[in-house]
Amino acid sequence: MFSKNKGHTDYDIMTLQHILDDIYTEIQPHIGKGKVADYIPALKRIDPTKFGLSVCTINGERASVGDASERFSIQSISKVFTLTMAMKIAQEALWKRVGREPSGNRFNSLVQLESENGIPRNPLINAGAHIITDILTSAYEHPKEAIVQFIRHVADTTTIDFDLEVAKSERETGNRNLAMGYFMKSFGNIHNQVRVVLDVYFHQCAIAMSCEELAQAFLYLAHDGILPSTGERVIAKEDTDRINALMLTCGMYDSVGDFAYRVGLPSKSGVGGGIVSIVPGEMVICVWSPGLSENGNSLAGTKALELFVQKTGKGIF
Repeated sequence: MFSKNKGHTDYDIMTLQHILDDIYTEIQPHIGKGKVADYIPALKRIDPTKFGLSVCTINGERASVGDASERFSIQSISKVFTLTMAMKIAQEALWKRVGREPSGNRFNSLVQLESENGIPRNPLINAGAHIITDILTSAYEHPKEAIVQFIRHVADTTTIDFDLEVAKSERETGNRNLAMGYFMKSFGNIHNQVRVVLDVYFHQCAIAMSCEELAQAFLYLAHDGILPSTGERVIAKEDTDRINALMLTCGMYDSVGDFAYRVGLPSKSGVGGGIVSIVPGEMVICVWSPGLSENGNSLAGTKALELFVQKTGKGIF
Protein backbone atom coordinates (compact mmCIF):
# COMPACT_ATOMS: atom_id res chain seq x y z
CA MET A 1 0.00 0.00 0.00
CA PHE A 2 0.95 3.64 -0.37
CA SER A 3 2.49 4.85 2.89
CA LYS A 4 1.65 8.27 4.27
CA ASN A 5 4.80 8.32 6.38
CA LYS A 6 7.17 11.12 5.44
CA GLY A 7 10.48 9.82 4.19
CA HIS A 8 9.01 6.56 2.85
CA THR A 9 10.21 6.03 -0.73
CA ASP A 10 9.14 2.48 -1.63
CA TYR A 11 5.91 2.78 -3.58
CA ASP A 12 3.53 0.26 -5.01
CA ILE A 13 3.39 1.78 -8.48
CA MET A 14 -0.08 0.34 -9.08
CA THR A 15 -1.34 2.14 -5.98
CA LEU A 16 0.30 5.38 -7.14
CA GLN A 17 -1.29 4.99 -10.58
CA HIS A 18 -4.66 4.31 -8.93
CA ILE A 19 -4.35 7.56 -6.96
CA LEU A 20 -3.66 9.53 -10.15
CA ASP A 21 -6.60 7.83 -11.87
CA ASP A 22 -8.85 8.86 -8.99
CA ILE A 23 -7.60 12.45 -9.19
CA TYR A 24 -8.19 12.48 -12.95
CA THR A 25 -11.79 11.47 -12.39
CA GLU A 26 -12.42 13.96 -9.59
CA ILE A 27 -10.73 16.86 -11.39
CA GLN A 28 -12.92 16.71 -14.51
CA PRO A 29 -15.38 19.46 -13.39
CA HIS A 30 -12.42 21.85 -12.95
CA ILE A 31 -10.71 21.24 -16.30
CA GLY A 32 -11.22 24.07 -18.78
CA LYS A 33 -11.97 26.65 -16.12
CA GLY A 34 -9.87 29.78 -15.82
CA LYS A 35 -8.30 31.80 -18.60
CA VAL A 36 -5.36 30.90 -20.84
CA ALA A 37 -2.45 33.35 -21.01
CA ASP A 38 -3.89 35.29 -23.96
CA TYR A 39 -1.49 38.23 -23.55
CA ILE A 40 1.09 35.96 -25.22
CA PRO A 41 -0.52 35.38 -28.64
CA ALA A 42 1.11 31.99 -29.20
CA LEU A 43 -0.36 30.71 -25.93
CA LYS A 44 -3.82 32.09 -26.66
CA ARG A 45 -4.49 29.19 -29.03
CA ILE A 46 -3.79 26.44 -26.45
CA ASP A 47 -6.74 24.10 -25.84
CA PRO A 48 -7.96 24.95 -22.30
CA THR A 49 -9.30 21.42 -21.80
CA LYS A 50 -5.83 19.86 -21.81
CA PHE A 51 -4.82 18.18 -18.55
CA GLY A 52 -1.78 16.09 -17.67
CA LEU A 53 -0.44 14.80 -14.36
CA SER A 54 2.77 12.88 -13.78
CA VAL A 55 4.72 11.64 -10.75
CA CYS A 56 8.32 10.45 -10.69
CA THR A 57 9.96 9.09 -7.54
CA ILE A 58 13.65 9.16 -6.73
CA ASN A 59 13.58 5.34 -7.04
CA GLY A 60 12.48 5.65 -10.67
CA GLU A 61 8.81 4.77 -10.25
CA ARG A 62 6.52 6.67 -12.63
CA ALA A 63 2.80 7.18 -13.03
CA SER A 64 0.88 9.49 -15.35
CA VAL A 65 -2.63 10.36 -16.53
CA GLY A 66 -4.16 12.50 -19.25
CA ASP A 67 -1.94 14.59 -21.51
CA ALA A 68 1.19 14.03 -19.42
CA SER A 69 3.37 13.19 -22.43
CA GLU A 70 2.36 16.28 -24.45
CA ARG A 71 4.85 19.14 -24.44
CA PHE A 72 3.80 22.66 -23.47
CA SER A 73 5.52 25.99 -22.86
CA ILE A 74 7.11 25.77 -19.41
CA GLN A 75 7.36 29.56 -19.05
CA SER A 76 8.37 30.56 -15.49
CA ILE A 77 9.09 27.00 -14.43
CA SER A 78 12.34 27.59 -16.34
CA LYS A 79 13.37 30.06 -13.63
CA VAL A 80 14.21 27.19 -11.30
CA PHE A 81 16.64 25.70 -13.82
CA THR A 82 18.37 29.02 -14.48
CA LEU A 83 18.51 29.79 -10.75
CA THR A 84 20.27 26.44 -10.22
CA MET A 85 22.84 27.36 -12.87
CA ALA A 86 23.34 30.89 -11.53
CA MET A 87 23.77 29.79 -7.91
CA LYS A 88 26.66 27.58 -8.97
CA ILE A 89 28.27 30.50 -10.81
CA ALA A 90 27.65 33.52 -8.57
CA GLN A 91 27.26 31.78 -5.20
CA GLU A 92 26.63 34.26 -2.34
CA ALA A 93 27.30 37.29 -4.56
CA LEU A 94 24.00 36.55 -6.30
CA TRP A 95 22.05 37.74 -3.26
CA LYS A 96 23.52 41.23 -3.51
CA ARG A 97 21.56 41.65 -6.74
CA VAL A 98 18.28 39.90 -5.90
CA GLY A 99 16.36 39.30 -2.67
CA ARG A 100 14.80 36.22 -1.12
CA GLU A 101 11.41 37.55 0.01
CA PRO A 102 7.90 37.07 -1.42
CA SER A 103 6.91 40.05 -3.53
CA GLY A 104 3.23 40.33 -2.64
CA ASN A 105 2.69 41.74 -6.14
CA ARG A 106 2.01 40.25 -9.56
CA PHE A 107 4.85 38.40 -11.21
CA ASN A 108 5.40 41.18 -13.77
CA SER A 109 5.01 44.16 -11.44
CA LEU A 110 7.40 47.13 -11.54
CA VAL A 111 6.09 48.70 -8.33
CA GLN A 112 8.82 47.68 -5.90
CA LEU A 113 11.81 48.18 -8.18
CA GLU A 114 11.93 51.96 -7.76
CA SER A 115 11.60 52.01 -3.98
CA GLU A 116 14.10 49.14 -3.62
CA ASN A 117 16.80 50.54 -5.93
CA GLY A 118 16.32 48.13 -8.78
CA ILE A 119 16.81 44.99 -6.67
CA PRO A 120 13.98 42.49 -7.26
CA ARG A 121 12.37 40.81 -4.27
CA ASN A 122 13.24 37.26 -5.35
CA PRO A 123 14.61 35.31 -8.34
CA LEU A 124 11.28 33.65 -9.23
CA ILE A 125 9.39 36.78 -10.28
CA ASN A 126 10.11 38.20 -13.72
CA ALA A 127 12.44 40.99 -12.63
CA GLY A 128 14.44 38.61 -10.47
CA ALA A 129 14.67 36.11 -13.29
CA HIS A 130 16.10 38.86 -15.51
CA ILE A 131 18.97 39.25 -13.04
CA ILE A 132 19.55 35.49 -13.09
CA THR A 133 19.53 35.51 -16.90
CA ASP A 134 21.96 38.44 -16.90
CA ILE A 135 24.36 36.37 -14.76
CA LEU A 136 24.15 33.50 -17.25
CA THR A 137 24.59 35.91 -20.18
CA SER A 138 27.85 37.08 -18.61
CA ALA A 139 29.02 33.55 -17.83
CA TYR A 140 28.31 31.81 -21.15
CA GLU A 141 29.23 32.76 -24.69
CA HIS A 142 26.00 31.10 -25.85
CA PRO A 143 23.64 31.30 -22.86
CA LYS A 144 20.53 30.05 -24.66
CA GLU A 145 22.32 26.89 -25.69
CA ALA A 146 23.78 26.47 -22.18
CA ILE A 147 20.30 26.66 -20.62
CA VAL A 148 18.67 24.15 -22.94
CA GLN A 149 21.64 21.79 -22.64
CA PHE A 150 21.39 21.89 -18.85
CA ILE A 151 17.68 21.08 -19.01
CA ARG A 152 18.25 18.25 -21.49
CA HIS A 153 20.88 16.83 -19.13
CA VAL A 154 18.76 16.81 -15.97
CA ALA A 155 15.74 15.55 -17.92
CA ASP A 156 17.84 12.91 -19.71
CA THR A 157 16.06 13.87 -22.94
CA THR A 158 18.02 15.22 -25.91
CA THR A 159 15.02 16.42 -27.93
CA ILE A 160 13.89 19.18 -25.53
CA ASP A 161 14.10 22.53 -27.31
CA PHE A 162 12.71 26.04 -27.67
CA ASP A 163 9.29 26.64 -29.18
CA LEU A 164 10.44 29.37 -31.54
CA GLU A 165 6.89 30.54 -32.26
CA VAL A 166 6.35 31.18 -28.54
CA ALA A 167 9.75 32.91 -28.21
CA LYS A 168 8.92 35.20 -31.13
CA SER A 169 5.48 35.92 -29.68
CA GLU A 170 6.99 36.82 -26.31
CA ARG A 171 9.64 39.04 -27.85
CA GLU A 172 7.02 40.93 -29.88
CA THR A 173 4.74 41.54 -26.89
CA GLY A 174 7.25 41.69 -24.02
CA ASN A 175 7.24 45.44 -23.48
CA ARG A 176 6.69 45.20 -19.72
CA ASN A 177 9.63 42.82 -19.40
CA LEU A 178 11.77 45.21 -21.42
CA ALA A 179 10.64 48.08 -19.19
CA MET A 180 11.74 46.13 -16.11
CA GLY A 181 15.06 45.36 -17.72
CA TYR A 182 15.82 48.97 -18.65
CA PHE A 183 14.66 50.14 -15.22
CA MET A 184 17.07 47.77 -13.47
CA LYS A 185 19.77 48.74 -15.97
CA SER A 186 19.36 52.34 -14.80
CA PHE A 187 20.31 51.18 -11.30
CA GLY A 188 23.30 49.23 -12.64
CA ASN A 189 21.74 45.87 -11.80
CA ILE A 190 21.69 44.61 -15.40
CA HIS A 191 25.24 44.32 -16.71
CA ASN A 192 24.64 43.26 -20.31
CA GLN A 193 22.59 44.84 -23.06
CA VAL A 194 18.96 44.66 -22.01
CA ARG A 195 17.66 43.31 -25.32
CA VAL A 196 20.32 40.60 -25.34
CA VAL A 197 19.36 39.50 -21.82
CA LEU A 198 15.65 39.59 -22.62
CA ASP A 199 16.14 37.57 -25.79
CA VAL A 200 17.70 34.83 -23.65
CA TYR A 201 14.88 35.18 -21.12
CA PHE A 202 12.13 34.93 -23.73
CA HIS A 203 13.75 31.80 -25.15
CA GLN A 204 14.14 30.08 -21.78
CA CYS A 205 10.45 30.67 -21.06
CA ALA A 206 9.60 29.22 -24.49
CA ILE A 207 11.20 25.84 -23.79
CA ALA A 208 8.65 23.08 -24.38
CA MET A 209 8.48 20.04 -22.08
CA SER A 210 5.91 17.51 -20.96
CA CYS A 211 4.77 16.73 -17.42
CA GLU A 212 6.73 13.49 -17.58
CA GLU A 213 9.91 15.29 -18.66
CA LEU A 214 9.55 18.00 -16.01
CA ALA A 215 8.96 15.47 -13.23
CA GLN A 216 12.18 13.71 -14.29
CA ALA A 217 14.14 16.95 -14.68
CA PHE A 218 13.31 18.22 -11.18
CA LEU A 219 14.32 15.02 -9.38
CA TYR A 220 17.66 16.50 -8.31
CA LEU A 221 15.71 18.93 -6.10
CA ALA A 222 13.98 15.99 -4.40
CA HIS A 223 17.29 14.15 -3.92
CA ASP A 224 19.67 16.58 -2.19
CA GLY A 225 20.94 17.98 -5.49
CA ILE A 226 21.87 14.60 -6.97
CA LEU A 227 20.48 12.95 -10.12
CA PRO A 228 19.05 9.67 -8.79
CA SER A 229 19.65 7.81 -12.04
CA THR A 230 23.41 8.43 -12.19
CA GLY A 231 24.48 9.69 -8.77
CA GLU A 232 25.83 12.88 -10.35
CA ARG A 233 25.70 15.94 -8.11
CA VAL A 234 24.00 18.84 -9.90
CA ILE A 235 24.17 21.32 -7.03
CA ALA A 236 25.21 21.33 -3.37
CA LYS A 237 22.71 20.00 -0.84
CA GLU A 238 22.51 23.31 1.00
CA ASP A 239 21.70 25.10 -2.26
CA THR A 240 19.06 22.46 -3.03
CA ASP A 241 17.45 23.25 0.33
CA ARG A 242 17.56 26.97 -0.47
CA ILE A 243 15.94 26.53 -3.87
CA ASN A 244 13.17 24.45 -2.32
CA ALA A 245 12.68 27.12 0.34
CA LEU A 246 12.41 29.81 -2.34
CA MET A 247 9.90 27.71 -4.29
CA LEU A 248 7.80 27.29 -1.15
CA THR A 249 7.81 31.01 -0.30
CA CYS A 250 8.01 32.62 -3.75
CA GLY A 251 7.20 30.04 -6.42
CA MET A 252 3.49 30.71 -6.79
CA TYR A 253 3.64 34.51 -7.07
CA ASP A 254 1.17 36.49 -4.99
CA SER A 255 -0.94 33.44 -4.12
CA VAL A 256 1.97 31.64 -2.49
CA GLY A 257 0.39 31.74 0.97
CA ASP A 258 -2.90 30.24 -0.18
CA PHE A 259 -1.05 27.57 -2.16
CA ALA A 260 1.10 26.65 0.85
CA TYR A 261 -2.08 26.43 2.93
CA ARG A 262 -3.83 24.16 0.41
CA VAL A 263 -0.93 22.09 -0.97
CA GLY A 264 2.09 22.59 1.28
CA LEU A 265 4.87 21.66 -1.17
CA PRO A 266 7.77 23.63 -2.71
CA SER A 267 6.36 24.44 -6.15
CA LYS A 268 6.85 26.57 -9.25
CA SER A 269 4.17 27.56 -11.72
CA GLY A 270 4.24 28.95 -15.24
CA VAL A 271 1.60 30.81 -17.22
CA GLY A 272 1.67 27.98 -19.75
CA GLY A 273 -0.43 26.14 -17.15
CA GLY A 274 2.27 23.94 -15.64
CA ILE A 275 3.10 23.47 -11.95
CA VAL A 276 5.99 21.39 -10.59
CA SER A 277 5.96 20.34 -6.92
CA ILE A 278 8.72 18.72 -4.87
CA VAL A 279 8.33 16.18 -2.07
CA PRO A 280 11.88 16.36 -0.67
CA GLY A 281 13.51 12.98 -0.35
CA GLU A 282 10.73 11.26 -2.27
CA MET A 283 9.27 12.47 -5.56
CA VAL A 284 8.31 15.19 -8.02
CA ILE A 285 4.78 15.87 -9.23
CA CYS A 286 4.06 17.87 -12.38
CA VAL A 287 0.62 18.95 -13.54
CA TRP A 288 -0.47 20.87 -16.65
CA SER A 289 -3.81 22.55 -17.25
CA PRO A 290 -3.76 25.83 -19.24
CA GLY A 291 -6.72 27.60 -17.57
CA LEU A 292 -5.25 30.11 -15.10
CA SER A 293 -6.45 31.89 -11.99
CA GLU A 294 -6.20 35.68 -11.68
CA ASN A 295 -2.77 35.13 -10.09
CA GLY A 296 -1.47 33.27 -13.15
CA ASN A 297 -1.50 29.77 -11.66
CA SER A 298 -3.30 26.76 -13.14
CA LEU A 299 -6.76 26.38 -11.57
CA ALA A 300 -7.25 22.67 -12.22
CA GLY A 301 -3.55 22.04 -11.61
CA THR A 302 -3.70 23.57 -8.14
CA LYS A 303 -6.79 21.52 -7.30
CA ALA A 304 -5.12 18.33 -8.56
CA LEU A 305 -2.08 18.92 -6.35
CA GLU A 306 -4.36 19.60 -3.39
CA LEU A 307 -6.10 16.27 -4.03
CA PHE A 308 -2.76 14.48 -4.36
CA VAL A 309 -1.61 15.71 -0.95
CA GLN A 310 -4.96 14.85 0.62
CA LYS A 311 -4.87 11.30 -0.76
CA THR A 312 -1.20 10.59 0.01
CA GLY A 313 -0.37 12.76 3.01
CA LYS A 314 2.72 13.95 1.16
CA GLY A 315 2.66 17.62 2.16
CA ILE A 316 5.77 18.71 4.02
CA PHE A 317 3.84 19.93 7.06
